[in-house]
Amino acid sequence: QVQLVESGGGMVQTGDSLQLSCAGSERAFKDYAVAWFRQAPGKEREFVAAVDMAGRTAYFGDAVEDRCTISRDHAKRMVYLQLNDLRPEDTAVYYCASGAIVTTTLEQNYQFWGQGTQVTVSS
Repeated sequence: QVQLVESGGGMVQTGDSLQLSCAGSERAFKDYAVAWFRQAPGKEREFVAAVDMAGRTAYFGDAVEDRCTISRDHAKRMVYLQLNDLRPEDTAVYYCASGAIVTTTLEQNYQFWGQGTQVTVSS
């Protein structure tokens, strides 16, 4: 069974930090890159960050590149997204995705998706 469950979202203020977590089933994480995307109201889904299967190589979207880290813990089957210096424009539903053979920024390459966790940043 493939399962991805995001957690850690909430309402924060400008300048705060937040760590999002993605818990995955073995099938969801094994042998795959894992990524985070986000979607704000009225906008298309946007790439945030991705980490390769080994957890050694990461990619970041332009909007968060200097404020974001991504990491994974294979033993716990967890992927973490640390967001710093949050801004109102970071407000979105954040989705965890896996199932990509290669680490990619393209959402169509990811087979499995979680339900998302809401992040709201107030000014």
